[in-house]
Amino acid sequence: MNRKAILLSAAAIVGALATPAQAKQGDVLIRVRGIMVAPNEKSGSVLPGFPGEKVSVDNAVTPEVDFTWMASDHIGFELIAATTKHTASGRTGTTGSIGKLASTWVLPPTLTAQYHFLPDAKVRPYVGAGVNYTLFYNEDASSGLEGAVGKTKVHMSDSFGWAAQAGVDIDLNERMFLNIDVKYIDIDTTARLSTAAAGVQKVRVSLDPLVVGVGIGFKL
Repeated sequence: MNRKAILLSAAAIVGALATPAQAKQGDVLIRVRGIMVAPNEKSGSVLPGFPGEKVSVDNAVTPEVDFTWMASDHIGFELIAATTKHTASGRTGTTGSIGKLASTWVLPPTLTAQYHFLPDAKVRPYVGAGVNYTLFYNEDASSGLEGAVGKTKVHMSDSFGWAAQAGVDIDLNERMFLNIDVKYIDIDTTARLSTAAAGVQKVRVSLDPLVVGVGIGFKL
């Protein structure tokens, strides 16, 4: 291969790598992220037995997959799929001395409509808003709680709320891009603790987590 052919080949490779992974009307985007779910919880009292005693909820880290369909060059619809496990703990008084009270798995499918500001650029910011339905499953009382009040059954009510997001896609090549995304999800639940010694106790909790994610996206 002569020098001219080598230069033309190199230029073609550079040009292909420089081609932006622009999302156009009809495209489907898949993003694989690592996310941290950080609740901004506001807890009511544990009633009727422990007035004034509230609970806290821990953070969780998990992988997440989402799919975005571009209805136009600027408008996309994203559906996320992820599940996390969280622990609720007492903060003060009797429940605070117990510490961990219960754990639950959370499945929060969220659909957002997005506006992509610069669909032809290599750095493409977007914002979105939508709805969320959160399911709680595999709720489990802690050994500390059952040691204090006997056998306990835990149930957490599902939640329907709104969601907002902001993010950016940054091209890596013609089909792959780096993604950074932040969501706020409105989640409210009532935890019902059916105990052997203390009867039925309830606590209302607004979880309202921030979901911060970083990952890689692919254009199909």
